[in-house]
Amino acid sequence: MQPWYIATETFTPRRAAAWEKYVAWSGLTQLHEVVSLDPMLCPTLLPEIDRDFWPHIVNEDFMLGFFVDLEFLLGRLPPVADRNLLCVYRNPPGMPAPPSGPLDFEFLGYDLVDVQASASALTNCGGFPGVFDNRELSPEGLLTSHARACEVQSALRVKHPDEPHADCHVWALFRAVAADATG
Repeated sequence: MQPWYIATETFTPRRAAAWEKYVAWSGLTQLHEVVSLDPMLCPTLLPEIDRDFWPHIVNEDFMLGFFVDLEFLLGRLPPVADRNLLCVYRNPPGMPAPPSGPLDFEFLGYDLVDVQASASALTNCGGFPGVFDNRELSPEGLLTSHARACEVQSALRVKHPDEPHADCHVWALFRAVAADATG
């Protein structure tokens, strides 16, 4: 599988009022950060696709914010102190290996984001009782087991067929750990 890359804003308690409101609404009191591909919680740092991006991005509906060229992405990022540089794999058949290259990436877990790439079923839908328990989520709001992420993906589709956010991709998320990669 080819790794894809994206840089997102962080969503942590440093965002004070927004964080407190989010935790009160979601009930996810165990979180110390949300690391997600949900664009409402963790928007991309490059929301506009410039003409010169086309050879370096995923050319697929709803996926235009993902880059296949890490060096190109790094060269276009604004100087933002709080950011997550993520390497992601969509619907991996198992636990993927971290990418090789100039940066080190650590595995964080699995996100389930609807196929329109508009919301995380784990952290931005109010929960799905009977499918997963919010206490299963890591301190970053992710599932840590590939098998469990696939079970939740399947159960969401079966138990909530009319809910658009229940039709999800499973995403494996790795975060860059190098100091110059995270802002």
